[in-house]
Amino acid sequence: MTHEAYMAEALQLARQGLYSTSPNPRVGCVIVQQDQVVGRGWHQQAGGPHAEVHALRQAGEQARGATAYVTLEPCSHYGRTPPCADALIQAGVARVVGACRDANPQVADQGYQRLRDAGIEVIEGVLQAQAEELNHGFLKRMRCGLPWVRIKMASSLDGRTAMASGESQWITGAAARADVQHWRARSCAVITGVDSVLIDNPSMTVRPQDSHIEQDEHLWRQPLRVVVDSQQRLALDCKLLQQVGKVLWASTQPAINAHRASELGELQQWQAPANNGHVDLHALLRHLAEQGCNEVLIESGAQLAGAFVQAGLVDELVLYQAPTLLGSQARPLLSLPFEQMQQQLRWQWHDVRQIGDDIRFILRAPTGSSS
Repeated sequence: MTHEAYMAEALQLARQGLYSTSPNPRVGCVIVQQDQVVGRGWHQQAGGPHAEVHALRQAGEQARGATAYVTLEPCSHYGRTPPCADALIQAGVARVVGACRDANPQVADQGYQRLRDAGIEVIEGVLQAQAEELNHGFLKRMRCGLPWVRIKMASSLDGRTAMASGESQWITGAAARADVQHWRARSCAVITGVDSVLIDNPSMTVRPQDSHIEQDEHLWRQPLRVVVDSQQRLALDCKLLQQVGKVLWASTQPAINAHRASELGELQQWQAPANNGHVDLHALLRHLAEQGCNEVLIESGAQLAGAFVQAGLVDELVLYQAPTLLGSQARPLLSLPFEQMQQQLRWQWHDVRQIGDDIRFILRAPTGSSS
């Protein structure tokens, strides 16, 4: 088998951590001795053993003289666990094949260099694009101090998201709604606006029983739910505050008193910097990145979603389009008050597929447009 074939298997292992590794990256490792895989491992949760450690434990003495295929540069520093580069050296592997470098400044190229200094052959860049795709949130947070930002939307064929009255359930079918659970589950945080909470009273939780998510219950976690509410209009008896999991209430106003806050369980309050009287969205994303958020999902109305797009903060659009027409009086997909063709924002196609009776479009912002 080729380097690419073994690395593809390591990437498949890494994907098992899609919903559970944050704030750490998703990493897989395969140990190969004389064309036979003798060890496999993937990183499951922050604080637990890294992929290399799992694979080396399985390989045992067969790791000596073997080749290790790792989807991300082995760490070289002491964090919550010892350096994986040292574990590979101590196990006596002869060669390490890596997919991409770790963007963490504590690691970047230091892990590979430590291996080379120990006399281990290092090959870099095997299936690099696929490895970076799996960890674009972690890599962006390390490089830019911002999470990967994704907007999820559902619309009719004529680009409408709700009737003029606000009625919106349901535009898309059950299969599309189940698919949305996947995007929530892989996200560290889900952002919505206070108007969406007041109108729809959503839970915004991950519901594995309503989805195709297959992972041990003790591994996946509920994302942080974030409500953008400049003027603190959130109703404290809303469904969102009655669910298990943390909620971040982002407002330009001072926090409510401690006695009231103690009645609201896992509610966290954050007084955000103001931008024209509204929560500064760039500051909000930086705050989430500082909390270890790699990927952020926006599920909101046209106003907030449009504000994120206009600010150039969105990396990816996930649009579910149903085969129905809601009419010209219905609400638009995004609030973008453009008046001239030169203001249009052109995105890049990434993926198109049918989900049940609906079509799911995934588009990426042009390179360098989000920051």
